[in-house]
Amino acid sequence: MALNKSMHPRNRYKDKPPDFAYLASKYPDFQQHVHTSLTGRPVVNFKEPEAVRALTCTLLKEDFGLTIEIPLERLIPTVPLRLNYIHWVEDLINGQKQRRRGIDIGTGASCIYPLLGATMNGWYFLATEVDDICFDFATKNVEQNNMSDLIKVVKVPQKTLLMDALKEETEIVYDFCMCNPPFFANQLEAKGVNSRNSRRPPPSSVNTGGVTEIMAEGGELEFVKRIIHDSLQLKKRLRWYSCMLGKKCSLTPLKEELRKQGVPKVTHTEFCQGRTMRWALAWSFYDDVIVPSPPSKKRKLERVKKPLSFTLPEACLKELQTKASGLGCTSRNPVDAVAALLEKTLTDLRVLYKHMPCRKQEQSLILTAVENTWIHGRQKRRDQKRQLRELPRAPHAAAASCATTPASATTPPIQSEDNDDSRRNASEPDVSDPPASSQLSADGRGVAVQTDKEGAHDISEESACKDEDLESSTEPPSDPPQSPEHFLFKNLLNIMMEESDVVIEMHWVEGSNKDLMNQLCTYLKNSLFRFVGKP
Repeated sequence: MALNKSMHPRNRYKDKPPDFAYLASKYPDFQQHVHTSLTGRPVVNFKEPEAVRALTCTLLKEDFGLTIEIPLERLIPTVPLRLNYIHWVEDLINGQKQRRRGIDIGTGASCIYPLLGATMNGWYFLATEVDDICFDFATKNVEQNNMSDLIKVVKVPQKTLLMDALKEETEIVYDFCMCNPPFFANQLEAKGVNSRNSRRPPPSSVNTGGVTEIMAEGGELEFVKRIIHDSLQLKKRLRWYSCMLGKKCSLTPLKEELRKQGVPKVTHTEFCQGRTMRWALAWSFYDDVIVPSPPSKKRKLERVKKPLSFTLPEACLKELQTKASGLGCTSRNPVDAVAALLEKTLTDLRVLYKHMPCRKQEQSLILTAVENTWIHGRQKRRDQKRQLRELPRAPHAAAASCATTPASATTPPIQSEDNDDSRRNASEPDVSDPPASSQLSADGRGVAVQTDKEGAHDISEESACKDEDLESSTEPPSDPPQSPEHFLFKNLLNIMMEESDVVIEMHWVEGSNKDLMNQLCTYLKNSLFRFVGKP
């Protein structure tokens, strides 16, 4: 039921899926198709036509008081999908609990749209059907539910859509028409050959239906174009024309066809239920109709983006506070201690951060990742240790001699060269550059490097020749790095108390790849638990 949250808001199954266990206990015909999964949940095999039919008949009986019969060799409708379509038509015509007139093109054996519309809203339906078996079952289903005064089922010739069906009713203006057209152009397409993306998983439910129900010349695209052609002649005989589509790729060419024909009002929607999506298109020639916006856009605006999060249990907070005190954190608040440890890790990763205003007992940081420094961290540490082990060590005697020999412009100090070279090898992969402590002048002589108390600063040959004061060459510390113009991503990091635990949340702000934020979140979580494990 992955798409249930995107069902129509009024769909009764949106927040309350069918209770298979309850239905099985109440309806014996359905009980035989309910099995228990390995996790102990009652499930139905949607690849069995008998099971799908039993579920449809059971839901119609339980939730709508309808009793129907459907032959296995004809299309077996699913109730949540058909209910989505009915609710959308209600939105189009403002017809909830209002008397309206509609046409169902190809009503099928179940006659489900007219039965639902008449039961829920008291709508009057003209239901057309070309197949003899479907016509007989549809008529029987209407009669046994005492709906003959609201639903009229008519048998029409093959390829008849709207024009022929309305020949006898020239004075009636209908509020809408609805249609579930044949989706496929041929048998191969119906089986998914050359029509289904190879990366998509196979359908989760069985495909039932007669030839006239699932296949038509040109598939659903040409079928709906024929309805558009009829609508151009009927125009205001119907306030709204609508069709369901089984393929999203059919939506754009049909909207383009309506635009070319100058149709003034056009809209579309998505029907989401279970693991199935369908699309619907509607158009009108009336200027006074209200056109609902596509709900897909609303869903994107209303969708709440859940943050990445993890929890630090109370049991490890005391150890984290101890580690944070070693970094200079004097606060007794666990949130501050966790923030100090995270800031250290972010600094080591060269991830820029900035404190944001927040509530008490919370810490908020805006993170800006400029480069990916958190992947393959273990491999990098191993390589660094291996490089340190492989560095040549200076002989003890040479080191002692260097300590007693004053530095001169002609003899570079050996100890300084070895130490500086070791530092370069430990931090840079390229060890072929000349050592920073022994620069060669133009005549081949070395220039010694001296250091002040603040740190090592290389002195150029020109500075040495001019005998400049070394203390004056020390540069002031640079400003903290600003948020760069080019970055991988930005996110908001929140640290807060939740009862006696600390919760860390990471909210996406902007960037190119959310997977990188997932990786960083995992790295930060592991780093905090490593602090707990360290002696």
